[in-house]
Amino acid sequence: MCAAYTTFGLAPAMRAGGVLTDGGYQVHRDFVDFIVDGRPLLFRLSDLDAVSPLAADVPPAIFTAQVRSLLLESPAPLPGGRYVVYGCPECEDLACGAVTAVILRDGEDFIWRDFAWQTDDHADLERNGYHGIGPFRFRGAEYRAALGALLNGSAPDTRPRVLLIGARVAVLAKLAAALRTIGVGADIAHDADGVPADELRGYGAVAFGRGIAEQERAAVRRAFERARVPVAYVDGLAPIVPLLVAQIEHALDRSPAGQRRLTALTAADGGADVEVTSACRVTLTAYRLDRLSRTHAHELFDGVLEPGRHRIALDTKAVKGQSFLVARTSGSVLVTAVAQGAAH
Repeated sequence: MCAAYTTFGLAPAMRAGGVLTDGGYQVHRDFVDFIVDGRPLLFRLSDLDAVSPLAADVPPAIFTAQVRSLLLESPAPLPGGRYVVYGCPECEDLACGAVTAVILRDGEDFIWRDFAWQTDDHADLERNGYHGIGPFRFRGAEYRAALGALLNGSAPDTRPRVLLIGARVAVLAKLAAALRTIGVGADIAHDADGVPADELRGYGAVAFGRGIAEQERAAVRRAFERARVPVAYVDGLAPIVPLLVAQIEHALDRSPAGQRRLTALTAADGGADVEVTSACRVTLTAYRLDRLSRTHAHELFDGVLEPGRHRIALDTKAVKGQSFLVARTSGSVLVTAVAQGAAH
């Protein structure tokens, strides 16, 4: 049994939603991640696209039951004292695969051990065990305080909403439909004048179209300031729906900056610089509009990057003219404009 103590904490996290170039989409999920020794436990699992059971969009009764289960106030849901710590972000079905662990008490301490990838009721530790992870011993007081706070009003907010303000109604309608498809609520308005504070509190971000003047933007900001509602503001780069969705997803990310996988994206001098904090799969997509306002998308990179800063060459045909890049991991999205001349 492990003797050394490991710190335990919780932090907001996100499974980034998005509209994909193949016509598919990824669902947006907000959840609470487990912070072990100051680092998200999910990052230790390489390129796993998953969410914890402490998701914002589950009914309150189920969320409470999940917290109490982790506190061992109810029997383990799987044989052998095993609990799901990460599951499928799309359906949360065990058949899709889940990371499970044995959770038990040792005096006042809580111990997580025998991590495994599991697709049915029984885990095969020899074949599917995460042998390099754990066991972790958590001090009981710290463990109970972190999880207990979720039962006292510190649970994550429900599904996010975005207020869209712009002049091009057709683009806004397509953007709102795309956001709703991935699980993000969206409303279209000309301004925020006269909107009650209680309604403004329902928004996590405000997105402005390029046709909205600074005076109008300032008026919207004042409305939210008067209501004392902190929101993220997004200045749309171009009327390209997947690009705008990526900008909004980045704005909705409430995870601490120091606990994100994707931390930097720039494009200049014929290449893109991408920085990640842990090994993960990264996709890099270029978007641009042609002279007829048609959207062109090009997948430039799709692979696993090790921690650090990486240089990725840009295809000159993909980034000619005014172009934009979207870098994506399972939990983070970054967007940048391609500097003029970067492809030369």
